[in-house]
Amino acid sequence: MDVVLITGAGGFIGGHLVAELRKAGRRVRAVDIKPIDEWYQSFPDVENLQLDLRQLEACTRAAAGAREIYNLACDMGGMGFIETHKAECMLSVLINTHMLMAARDAGCERFFYSSSACVYAADKQTVADLKPLVEADAYPAMPEDGYGWEKLFSERMCRHFREDFGLETRITRYHNVYGPHGTYDGGREKAPAAICRKIIAAQLAGATEIEVWGDGEQSRSFTYIDDCLHGSQAIMASDVREPINLGSDELVTINQLIDIVEDIAGTKFVRRYNLDAPKGVRGRCSENSFIQQQLGWAPSIPLRVGMEKTYHWIREQMTTSAADRRVYA
Repeated sequence: MDVVLITGAGGFIGGHLVAELRKAGRRVRAVDIKPIDEWYQSFPDVENLQLDLRQLEACTRAAAGAREIYNLACDMGGMGFIETHKAECMLSVLINTHMLMAARDAGCERFFYSSSACVYAADKQTVADLKPLVEADAYPAMPEDGYGWEKLFSERMCRHFREDFGLETRITRYHNVYGPHGTYDGGREKAPAAICRKIIAAQLAGATEIEVWGDGEQSRSFTYIDDCLHGSQAIMASDVREPINLGSDELVTINQLIDIVEDIAGTKFVRRYNLDAPKGVRGRCSENSFIQQQLGWAPSIPLRVGMEKTYHWIREQMTTSAADRRVYA
């Protein structure tokens, strides 16, 4: 019972969490539905398993002997994906339901669920200059259709497994996590990576303009991966049983995010606004009083600092071959 299980380990946050816990000397089991050679990060000294966690049998195998479970696995992506794949996103409810059952049956001590800011009620996110979202703003419920409803339902499942079965669950609402070692093309990428990719591609092609989804005035806060990792582990170890925000409170518009990336790249581009593209709610930002009160800490890495690291990593991926990039830490 000393295994730490990380589901979704082949993904962006999961891969970073595996790396972090491995460095800390924890015995890690990493699970993802993708073939291991397609994971963003993988390590030969970690127990790596390719399993479809929508199946209860796979969850039972994954959870065997696990003291702690970080359940990060789900079918998701940026707004371009979740607005057009609602049923696929909602099928992730099978993963969390079966992982909760498997965790209970395996005698797991703690279960971490990665929820999302997409659970917040749409009528509280109608303006760009919005009041930051406190945890209570998820109700009355009106979350992002598809993905947000699945996350909100699974939050309740975690609560009731704690109440009915004594499984200690921790529920964290991630706000737009970004950084190196994640997707930046293919349709599942989020705004920070997408904007880096567009600017780098335009530079490499000698182009003078980039496409921007929406009018560029929609606002978000973006959380760098290092803050996400620290916060996730701190929440797992805490006594906080209620859902809690894990996000930056540095609010920017998409146009301001582009300004930052252009400054890093040293190039300006004409912006061609696509008003018909998916753009999500008008504004979204994390309110961090609760996490500051509970942990004495809140995400603090400036957007410019995180975007510089993200930009240079994506540029390296786009300008070197896959064979040269493949590295095991």
